[in-house]
Amino acid sequence: MVADGFTITRAIQSRSWPAASANLEYAAVWGTMSRVPDDLTRVADDTSVRRISTLLEPTGRVSGMPARLAENAELTFNGVYPLGQGFLVDEETARSWIAADPRNREVLAPYLNGEDLNSSPDFAASRWAVDFNNRSEDAAAAYVLPFQQLLTHVKPERTRLKPDGSFALRRPLPDRWWQYADKRPGLRRALDGMDEALVITVVSKTVMPVRVSARQILSNMLCVFALDGYGDQAILSSSLHQLWAITYGSTLETRVRYTPSDVFDTFPRPASTERLEKVGRSLDSSRQEMMKRRELGLTKLYNLVNDSRVRGDTDVDRLRELHVEVDAATVAAYGWDDVPLGHGFHSYRQAERWSLSSFARVELLDRLLAENHTRKRRDRLSAVGQELVTPARVAVSDRALFD
Repeated sequence: MVADGFTITRAIQSRSWPAASANLEYAAVWGTMSRVPDDLTRVADDTSVRRISTLLEPTGRVSGMPARLAENAELTFNGVYPLGQGFLVDEETARSWIAADPRNREVLAPYLNGEDLNSSPDFAASRWAVDFNNRSEDAAAAYVLPFQQLLTHVKPERTRLKPDGSFALRRPLPDRWWQYADKRPGLRRALDGMDEALVITVVSKTVMPVRVSARQILSNMLCVFALDGYGDQAILSSSLHQLWAITYGSTLETRVRYTPSDVFDTFPRPASTERLEKVGRSLDSSRQEMMKRRELGLTKLYNLVNDSRVRGDTDVDRLRELHVEVDAATVAAYGWDDVPLGHGFHSYRQAERWSLSSFARVELLDRLLAENHTRKRRDRLSAVGQELVTPARVAVSDRALFD
């Protein structure tokens, strides 16, 4: 509608339907095809704003949606997708199999999922998993106990037939029943040689990356960054990245669904700085110490951080201060020190968080979108330049174009 000339003058992004008989949310839009003066005040969720985006929220001077950037390609992945509870075993069982045959350690590892990441104070996996990766059936059968586990608990489900005699699951799942449905070869290549990686739960309220061992099996409910720098951790822990994820990812109630293609691939990251490295390291070490000492998982810890009623808690106050410094260091890395950040308790997308002010949010999202568009133009020009400036392909008559 907007692309066809419609201007939004008032919007309700999401609100409960007024009748008690219907449990649903609705959005509403008012607007016109006529010209609207730039200085006319618009209203977004009962707040006066300069402009309203197609996402039905306040926006700045830049319009349009972000594009994927070449600089972020092949850096984020969803974790593996086993497809079968039979692949998972408790730690005691896994260790007993390793004790019975040390070779079994080659196909067994801790299996970290989103629930573990959100609830465990040390991000420890609650279960282990059998992972034969690309091994053939004969090669997998050499690991007797793990293979027997899958033969008993995975093969019957993977090779289940429908009444017409065809497989219930699409091929090659029935034919390769001992392998994961999605082994994520790109993820495995990206993490090869890395000791640690940054991960974020696909669906969460915190939208907060953490550092974990890369030498374990990471589930499909995790988004994995093939990054391990503390500066990268600070940038991805900033309110700028969080707001970008909330704005351009999808939402489920008050939780955000982190989709790499829409969020990270489009996010115009700044270059890391010494300040970002320092605060990223401080955030990581301080938070780990707090969580272990207080036996709090990530979700419970950030529930305290984002609760305006929690005052005078030394740990919570310290974590809030660290996030203020993370945001200040990130904004400085972009060269946007002129934006007053106004940290406090602010509501956005039906959730209250310790975050930037509404002014800073609109201004910084506007600048990020403009930066995304600038970098995308550079990507296109670079691609065209690489295609054109190949000596063997440039005709004599065309050389004047490059003079």
